[in-house]
Amino acid sequence: MQSQETEVQYSRWNENSHDQVTIGISPIAASGYRKIYNRFCTGKVGIALKVLGGIITFWIIFMIGYVTGYYVHRCK
Repeated sequence: MQSQETEVQYSRWNENSHDQVTIGISPIAASGYRKIYNRFCTGKVGIALKVLGGIITFWIIFMIGYVTGYYVHRCK
């Protein structure tokens, strides 16, 4: 059975101070992330989620502004 952890290797060259960082992801983890990305971030589902996220963000900002305006401009 393969390990599902990520592997990071760092090596530094003495000449011209070149640094090299290598990141390795296990094939099992990479395929799982790719499936989730393909399912929810592309195609019609991805567009629908982005539109839904934009609408939700708009209403949250609108409600914060409405409540803030109510308390700032409230008559005494």
